[in-house]
Amino acid sequence: MTETTIVHLLRHGEVHNPRGVLYGRLPDFHLSEDGHLMAKAAADFLGRRDIAAVYTSPLERAQETAAPLAEATGLTPIVDDRLIEAENVFEGEVFTMGRLADPRVWPRFRNPFSPSWGEPFEVVARRMNSLTEDARRAARGHEAVCVSHQLPIYTARRRAEGLRLWHDPRRRQCGLASVTSLIFEGETLARVDYHEPAAHLIKGPTVPGA
Repeated sequence: MTETTIVHLLRHGEVHNPRGVLYGRLPDFHLSEDGHLMAKAAADFLGRRDIAAVYTSPLERAQETAAPLAEATGLTPIVDDRLIEAENVFEGEVFTMGRLADPRVWPRFRNPFSPSWGEPFEVVARRMNSLTEDARRAARGHEAVCVSHQLPIYTARRRAEGLRLWHDPRRRQCGLASVTSLIFEGETLARVDYHEPAAHLIKGPTVPGA
């Protein structure tokens, strides 16, 4: 009988970011009050499942999102750099769509397919695939949770589903504290599920690249 293994990709909760900075990999960006509630909602959703391993991005917002799940399962999260947010040249800036009218930024958008403004989609896909494969093997016959960020999670999903990696970021299905589940039968991906256990806590749009 083929055994089922599930790797859940959990996006972190809302971040305290009153200036709307594209924070990327910058340190000292922590969950907001609602973000902590989102992390608790995700832990309530996942904590009743057969979780055998928890991995997290090294960034504070991801580790804080993993904390309630660690408490619920008794597992110590493994910090793994492969789960980190994608690099972005606009990191640290307050970036709005109005910036696109500024000719000085146009060279940064010369190639949306790579993309030219940040870490290549292919590089993100490879590191996320490497991590999810390690998580699948470690949790064989059980389930693993990997806490990461919107772009890495959505890129991993598109690679898993055989879709092209470049996409419109406004169309990503990867809400705050959402759970994208890769369900394997043996070593074969059988399907992808998606849940938003914290949807009731989301109040508005978030900064891209979070």
